[in-house]
Amino acid sequence: MKNRLLLLVFACFVLAGCHSESGEEQLPEGPVQSASGFARGADISWVTQLEKEGYVFYNTSGQVRECTALMKELGMDAIRLRVWVNPENGWCGKDDVLKKARRAKALGMRLMIDFHYSDSWADPGKQTPPAAWAGANLMEMQNLVKTHTADVLRALKAENIAVEWVQVGNETSNGMLWPMGKCDTSPAAYAALHNTGYEAVKSVYPDAKVIVHLHNGDDANLYNWLLGELERKGAKYDMIGMSLYPPQNWRIKSELTIANMKSLYAKFGKRVMVCEVGMPWDNADGCYDFLKYMLAEAERGGCCDGLFYWEPEAPVGYSGGYTLGAFADGRPTRALDAFSASK
Repeated sequence: MKNRLLLLVFACFVLAGCHSESGEEQLPEGPVQSASGFARGADISWVTQLEKEGYVFYNTSGQVRECTALMKELGMDAIRLRVWVNPENGWCGKDDVLKKARRAKALGMRLMIDFHYSDSWADPGKQTPPAAWAGANLMEMQNLVKTHTADVLRALKAENIAVEWVQVGNETSNGMLWPMGKCDTSPAAYAALHNTGYEAVKSVYPDAKVIVHLHNGDDANLYNWLLGELERKGAKYDMIGMSLYPPQNWRIKSELTIANMKSLYAKFGKRVMVCEVGMPWDNADGCYDFLKYMLAEAERGGCCDGLFYWEPEAPVGYSGGYTLGAFADGRPTRALDAFSASK
């Protein structure tokens, strides 16, 4: 009964204040954030799916909050959203991305768009082309990348949604759109596909920063190899993106990541963005210390432009076992206090 009452309160909140006559969600307009300075953010791409499944979010005082607004309340100024091409049930497809991006815009939050170029997850272990792109040759695949990238970004621009950063691929530690764009076997094809995405971004948002995103931010050998291959093949990009998911003993990997940032900046002349971080949900104090260290040291290092927590709002074990969120019982844990404490 208690859960049903809470859901009813949340529903009334949404119906009373968050919809326009057209049915689109509306949020109170927030001050527009300056598109400069060190970004503190989160990827909350699951939020609309979680809402549909009945999850409710609260601040530390137990008050119901829309998740994007709650991130801002916690001291964040930026949101990251992943994009899938033809996803099952529409989650993270173009329309779903627009819905979430409107919330960020209404709150004056900065925005990163993360293209996976897949119908589902793309990561270091898999870079599966969308089913509809099967059988395409390199030229055809480039046209598909160009059309998809520009289509999503034009939809955002049509609603005057500012996009500050765009990832052309997600954790492309061995390239994208395998096997065609696998870097260890076809670096030239990977660079060509990447450059197509880069040009598509710039055709819509000329000032957006294009990111090459790899996992394991502490692995200097990986970054030097992949970025070296891209450089040799004439790839164009603006920033280096990193993921970092350290163990409970986080210090060593964090220090190596900071050192790697500085070394890569000196070598390639590209600034860095920490696009994903996370730690086990039940280690809130350790995660707080990790985040506070990373936020402070990354900003102090002079070559990093921000840090994003990956899906902090996710319930424990969500979507097949994700356990690196930073909420408990729908409320943020102490871990996320680091975002306001680091300012």
